Amino acid sequence: MKRIINTVLVLCVAVGMLSCSGQTKQQSEDICHYNTATEETQVLHPEWAKDASIYEVNVRQYTPEGTFEAFANHLPRLQQLGVKILWFMPIHPISEIERKGTLGSYYSVADYKAVNPEFGTFDDFKALVEKAHSMGFKVILDWVANHTGWDNHWIYNNPEWYTHDEDGNIIAPIDDWSDVADLNFDIPEMQASMIDALKFWVAEANIDGYRCDVAGMVPTGFWNDARAALDSIKPVYMLAEDEGETALLEKAFNSNYGWSFHHLMNSIANGEADVSELREYFEKIDSSYPAGSYPMQFTCNHDENSWNGTVYSRLGNAVETMAALSFVVPGMPLIYSGQEASLNKSLEFFEKDEIDWENPEMQQFYQKLIQLKKDNKALWNGCAGANIEFIDMETDNNLIAFKRQLKNNTVLCIFNFSEHKNENTFRSKPFADQYKNAINEENYQINENYIFSLNAWEYLILVK
Repeated sequence: MKRIINTVLVLCVAVGMLSCSGQTKQQSEDICHYNTATEETQVLHPEWAKDASIYEVNVRQYTPEGTFEAFANHLPRLQQLGVKILWFMPIHPISEIERKGTLGSYYSVADYKAVNPEFGTFDDFKALVEKAHSMGFKVILDWVANHTGWDNHWIYNNPEWYTHDEDGNIIAPIDDWSDVADLNFDIPEMQASMIDALKFWVAEANIDGYRCDVAGMVPTGFWNDARAALDSIKPVYMLAEDEGETALLEKAFNSNYGWSFHHLMNSIANGEADVSELREYFEKIDSSYPAGSYPMQFTCNHDENSWNGTVYSRLGNAVETMAALSFVVPGMPLIYSGQEASLNKSLEFFEKDEIDWENPEMQQFYQKLIQLKKDNKALWNGCAGANIEFIDMETDNNLIAFKRQLKNNTVLCIFNFSEHKNENTFRSKPFADQYKNAINEENYQINENYIFSLNAWEYLILVK
């Protein structure tokens, strides 16, 4: 769903002067509770998600056909890319009443237990999930719990399940969302039907979880009940489109959105934010997120691309720099459909607007980043990975450094967030060691008082 209010906070590198040897709540797999709940946290973390990256699939725009069957032809390429989780934007029939544009919004659901005929049939989707699973992928569906389309059968059969104005008319949740009708979560019968629909796709299509649209606009208690019901079928992965309600991460969701990090990346790329804000973001995550949970980090998604511009219009020369950053900081990185093909247009949201796959020139770039994350446990998600440690530099400029270390695995990152060549001195003896550049495999001997010199937007990712 189109975001109406964008949050702003921060992005990259350091969680604030942690001791090299000290262990924080994110650094012990003992609290990940793979497939098992404890008193400390009731969120189950599927073991397969600990080193995963996520890929958002826009079926309508992916191929000329815009079908599940046509998308399946891209699975071998995505397998080579290395992504683990395929997040499908809503696949349900789209309401016709109050429809926006010709084809309407995916987020205006006409039937929670059916498939949009634009994409194929229910059996087509089941076959796609089965094929994806056979190739090592996991599949999550986009779920719209806050509202339905205006011709959803619930409106006709159970109008009392919706929010009404003082004149008794069903209303939209927000004026700009005129194509959808707001659901009333004070109605237990509606909640029960919603959970039944959520269970349907796990039980009948064997999906592996959900990305939940505007999750913060739905009561946390509902999500807690829904998660328990889904986990009774099989352990699932749950992603909340939300950033402010950390209570959602206590019992219901594995991860939420790193909106603040995203907007800070945009601001730094445009010279509108100081890199000194970076550590504040990760300090906040470390202090406020429940153990094992984490944000999804991204430079693009369907909302950002369609409504706020491409990565090239927002990030300019920093496109690769910020993408690399999103893979080495705490959180699960996201790739949106077409980013690996240098998508440089804002896709129409309510019309057919195909992605050009002629030159997937960024495929190898993203493949290296995904493999980097898999190969280095320090970069794994949540408590399976390491916290981020900021490293003091001699001067206060736009060159920053941080380290993530877990047992004998270390990832040392240095980024120049500037349009100009920058150099700085690394004043930290504990980090002196021999490293290998993860991108070009060159060897680096880092000594105390080592001077780094990086060109505009250049970065180093060093591992040992």
